[in-house]
Amino acid sequence: MSRIHTAPTGREQHFGEDEIIVSKTDLRGIITYANDVFIRVSGYSESELLGAPHSILRHPEMPRCVFKLLWDTIKGGNEIFAYVLNLAKDGSHYWVFAHVTPSYDLNGQHVGYHSNRRVPYPDALEKIRPLYAQLLAMEKRAANPNAGMEASFKMVVDLLQSQSTDYDRFVFSLSEHTQLAAATT
Repeated sequence: MSRIHTAPTGREQHFGEDEIIVSKTDLRGIITYANDVFIRVSGYSESELLGAPHSILRHPEMPRCVFKLLWDTIKGGNEIFAYVLNLAKDGSHYWVFAHVTPSYDLNGQHVGYHSNRRVPYPDALEKIRPLYAQLLAMEKRAANPNAGMEASFKMVVDLLQSQSTDYDRFVFSLSEHTQLAAATT
């Protein structure tokens, strides 16, 4: 399936706090499963999603370095939590707090990825939006997309080092709610 290029409308949509968007992909990020919430919120039909790259949802205001971090982490066999701005088929956008994990078959072979996405807490978005805007501006100033991604990725690494933290602790520090959840696990 070729990527559908949807222009952002600036209209934000939401889904319920009790809902979870679920998808599964193969090792290349091709969607193999989409739950009803994912289908409804994205605006795509199940047949449009299955077999499509997960990047069909990529919003142009989402920094590429976040996806680099995500892919580096999950390809390494680790889980990751990340705030992601997605683009629906109709051009509206929606924020998610994603938890992405590698998936394995019964023989322990790495076969793909599983992602659960929840509604992010507003206090976390107040902090992540300006950071993502800075990262995106850095990416756009670069001579080419790869140089931009590397520069913004370095900015994230430098930020984590300046706060003497790692990415997981940083993400969970963005909201009082996730701080409490992390403290109880």
